[in-house]
Amino acid sequence: MITVRYHIISIAAVFLALAVGVVLGTSTVSQGLLNAVGGEKEELQAQVDQLGAERAQLKAQTESADRFNTTVAPMAVQGQLSGRSVVLISAADTDDGQRQAMTKLLRDSGADISGDVRLGQALTDPDRTDQLRGVVTQLLPAGVQLPTAADPGTLAGGLLGPLTLVNPQTGQPQAADDARAAALSGLSGGGFATASEGLRPAQLAVVLTGGRLEGDNAADRATALARLATQIDRSGQGAVLAGTSGSADGRGAVGVARADPAMSSNLSTVDNADTGAGRVAVVMAAREQADRQAGHYGVASSAQGPVPGTRGAS
Repeated sequence: MITVRYHIISIAAVFLALAVGVVLGTSTVSQGLLNAVGGEKEELQAQVDQLGAERAQLKAQTESADRFNTTVAPMAVQGQLSGRSVVLISAADTDDGQRQAMTKLLRDSGADISGDVRLGQALTDPDRTDQLRGVVTQLLPAGVQLPTAADPGTLAGGLLGPLTLVNPQTGQPQAADDARAAALSGLSGGGFATASEGLRPAQLAVVLTGGRLEGDNAADRATALARLATQIDRSGQGAVLAGTSGSADGRGAVGVARADPAMSSNLSTVDNADTGAGRVAVVMAAREQADRQAGHYGVASSAQGPVPGTRGAS
């Protein structure tokens, strides 16, 4: 009986020793792991802090460069569009700051701003296509022919082009004053576009848009804007489609235009019109259009260079 009890006590002592060893060993390993994780955390935090500082420095440098570009931009474009008239057409996603900055630089270049047309959300709404088609058909000025394509962008551009641009061969308006006023009033009443008072037909057009479109039917809306700009380009001496950061991807109007040879062969595009350098590119691209040339400029991989004259530059 004593022997059995001795064995039981011995076995219990062995298990107790094992348990204590496991606990001690686990505590030692856990502490080691904690120390290692803590060290890695501190190292990662140091890397994050360094990257944050570098990002802040790069942002400051970019902002400084853009301020410099904006300051010298009037000198860079001086005389580029002297004797040329330009109409400014802006999509619904264009902000006032972008519109005002572009208008100022166009004036600095010597351009005569003949008016401002602001496109409404309804213009690229697929649910309003039938209504747009009816408005365009009813308001089409005498002597103006609609393009055969029936998509909303081409339809709207087929009407807005002759309303806002002079005939490239004769230099004369393509619609009588009363017909132009009636058509612009009808577009405004339908929420499709609103023109500034006293708008006159111009030789060239600058079509402004924002960046990458979001939400339902984003790709369709981007395509509509690209086709509108293309049709306006075909209606006059030339046009430049200018977007902001993100506009050159598949959901941006600039990206859609560049991806389609039928559009990109004649329409010029700029993908960074929210910067001083980009606005200079817009002015110089408009001058190219006046000389019957086209190009694609900005910072996206699909651009030919930052500004005209730098094609192929990295």
